[in-house]
Formats: sequence, C-alpha cells, structure tokens
Amino acid sequence: MLQQLVNGLILGSVYALLALGYTMVYGIIKLINFAHGDIYMMGAFMGYYLIGSLHMNFYLALIVSMVGTAALGVLIEFLAYRPLRHSTRIAALITAIGVSFFLEYSMVAVVSANVKAFPQVLPSVRFVLGPVSVTSIQLTILAVALILMVLLQLIVQKTKMGKAMRAVSVDSDAAQLMGINVNQTISFTFALGSALAGAAGVLIALYYNSLDPLMGMTPGLKSFVAAVIGGIGIIPGAALGGFVIGILETFATVINLSEYRDAIVYGILILILLIRPAGILGKNVKEKV
Repeated sequence: MLQQLVNGLILGSVYALLALGYTMVYGIIKLINFAHGDIYMMGAFMGYYLIGSLHMNFYLALIVSMVGTAALGVLIEFLAYRPLRHSTRIAALITAIGVSFFLEYSMVAVVSANVKAFPQVLPSVRFVLGPVSVTSIQLTILAVALILMVLLQLIVQKTKMGKAMRAVSVDSDAAQLMGINVNQTISFTFALGSALAGAAGVLIALYYNSLDPLMGMTPGLKSFVAAVIGGIGIIPGAALGGFVIGILETFATVINLSEYRDAIVYGILILILLIRPAGILGKNVKEKV
C-alpha cells in the first residue's frame, strides 16, 4: 500500500501540473480550455524531437518544450478565444473542443497515429527504502513537478504580473480601470498554464516511454476533474486534486479494478460535487443576478 501511495503521488504530480493550467484559465476568464490536454501532447512531441533529432540534454529540452507550448498557448488564446471573449460561454466551450480536435488530428496527419517510443535519456537507477521502491526517473518527475508548482505559487503571489492575474480574476473591468492590461494578463496566464502542460507532457512521456497524438485526451479530462475536485479557480486546490486523482488511480490497480479506474475517478467527482459542489478547497459564492 505504501508503494502504491508513492506511485500515486508521482502520477498525481503530473495531473497536478495539468490541472493548474485548467484552473488558472478558468479563474481568469471562466473558460474551460478543453484544448489544454492537447497542449500537453504537443509538449511531449516537442521534447521527443528535441531529444531524438537535435540530441538535446533532457533538462534543456524540457525548458525549450515549455517555451514552445507557452507560445502555442498564447497563439491559441489570441486566434481562437480572444475574439469570443464577450460571446456566450457555450460558444467559447465549443471553440475549445474544436481547437482540441484540430491539434490532435493535425498531429495525426503530420506524424501518424502510431505510438512512438520516447528516448530514454536519463539513467534509471532503482532505490529500495524498506517496503518502498522508486526509480531515479520517478524521483526526477516528482522533483521537477514540485519545483514548478512552487515557482508558480511564487509568480502568482510575489510578482507584479501575479498580482495583476489575481486582480483580473476578481474583477477584470475594475482591474482595467486601475491600469492593468487585461489582454496581456490573460495571455500571460495562458502562457504559464501551457508551459506547465508542456512540462507534464515531457515528464509523462519519459515515465511511460511512449507518446502518440491522442495521448492528451484522457489525461486532459482527468486533470479537469482534478481541478473541479480541488476547487476550480483555486491554485492549491488544483494541485491537491491532481494528487488525489493519481492516488485513486494507483489504488484502483491495487484492488484489481484497473479496468474501472476511469469510472472510479468520475464517480468520485460526482460524489464530491454532491457533497461539496465548490470542491475540497472551494467556497460557495453567491452570484448576483
């Protein structure tokens, strides 16, 4: 059980990185960006080609992939979401689904739908600590994910742009009257969330040693579930939700329910929404009509 808890924390750290992107975008413009999982897929492919074709160091490839997915996130926001910012929420939601399919099947057309093996650039050394066994790759994934989460929290809480993000999330009109560039702040939020998704894509491709153009669909949905469970719009809640989903999945395997792990995750979502609709760390807020 302790071993599975460790495995769940490592898998959950990747879900947490993805969920953070969902929750930041929703917190700023109340948009559920269903293309977020496909940005994670694009990050994995960027890492794959940077390491396999350009022979980059893993950590350099990780940083370049984050920069690439950040730029892609900003481009998607500028072309697809910004023109619809003042339209209905359903129009933006349908656009997000359309962007998701566009990214997926553009990659299928370019690289084919076949599963590819991710280059194993890091040596895998196994460490045994009593009943728990972990590899150096697992520790690297957990360490990188935790470092990125801490950096995100520092950016949001300690920087001028982070203060602008918090102001826009509370009231974008009032923030604009106070001199905050709302468009720039939203673009920065997309860049930040997309960079985290790109990092998650590279880390999970390294972990499972495989990637394909449709790899972002299921993790994207589960990360959205994680954001909702933790309290969508709340950054610590998204991280907590990611770890909860990771642990749930691994424990489903322990009790021989691996085939039903997705159903268990969505069942827990329904249960949480029935008991605490705002999520674990969320607060019920009354909307003025």
